[in-house]
Amino acid sequence: MTSSALPSQSAAEAAAKLAAAADAEAEAYESTHVHGVYEAIASHFSATRYKPWPAVASFLRALPPGAVGFDVGCGNGKYLGVNPDVVMIGSDRSPSLIALAKSRVKQIQSVRPYPNQQNSVARTGGEITSSPNNSTPAVGTDVLVADGLLLPFRERTADFAICVAVIHHMSTRARRQEAIRQLLRCLKLDGQVLLYVWALEQGTSRRGWDEGSEQDLLVPWVLKNNQPNTQKQQQHQKKGSSQKNQAENALTGSAGMSRSPPTPGAPPPAEPAATAPGQSDPVFQRYYHLYRKGELEEDVLAAGGVIISSGYEKDNWWVVAANKGVHHAG
Repeated sequence: MTSSALPSQSAAEAAAKLAAAADAEAEAYESTHVHGVYEAIASHFSATRYKPWPAVASFLRALPPGAVGFDVGCGNGKYLGVNPDVVMIGSDRSPSLIALAKSRVKQIQSVRPYPNQQNSVARTGGEITSSPNNSTPAVGTDVLVADGLLLPFRERTADFAICVAVIHHMSTRARRQEAIRQLLRCLKLDGQVLLYVWALEQGTSRRGWDEGSEQDLLVPWVLKNNQPNTQKQQQHQKKGSSQKNQAENALTGSAGMSRSPPTPGAPPPAEPAATAPGQSDPVFQRYYHLYRKGELEEDVLAAGGVIISSGYEKDNWWVVAANKGVHHAG
């Protein structure tokens, strides 16, 4: 090795160490301001997240029967069962949210639709009641704890994926792009992924963010003391969906489930921030990166994807993406 090679080698090693340190710092930050917060607020958060977003539901209902896919960052599993004719595996970094999603999976597995009523079921977002004769089998669904930056799914196995309101919780652009890269890796060559992130441009919303606002910020979550589930959430939990698990052999590969094993090793619930005098409800601070117009498309391209369609809906930017080198009609 020549002496002229030593400086470049040292520079490369230094750069790698700096990158590793930055990633470790980002992961620790997210453990406090994302993962720990969701562990603390899981039940309350779930009670406010019981209705599928219409555009996401439309994407799922348009899938062909028998399609296999993932919901990465599935939370309480509200999108599981929206389309009773597909196999859908949900994953989330929060063990507490996955515990809630598992309850929904049990409902999905225990309830079957009336014969020839799948389309009716789909229109109601998977909310169905048990049929007297239980004559129609259902397609599978399941959930597991997994890190979105280290998905345990085999490459090129999914016909589709969704990742709704997740990537904006990652605190560096490199990590956000890696999360998209992980999703694309799991897709078949003709598969598609639907991504949703919070938009910076929310000038007409109650939040009031818009161009010129900070993109990286902490957003408070007020945990109402003694907050019961809403009546709608209770009704929703009593209703099942139209799927019975046929996914035991689906999609999990040899990779580990997460960088931080769920039990033990899950991030401890976050401590609430100091409350104002006289305020009894604890407040937790969640990290968000607000995406400016065009930024999500840039991240998809940087991750090796191609844009199929994109748009803005209700304070969110969305993209439907696929792997590069694949020709898609339309």
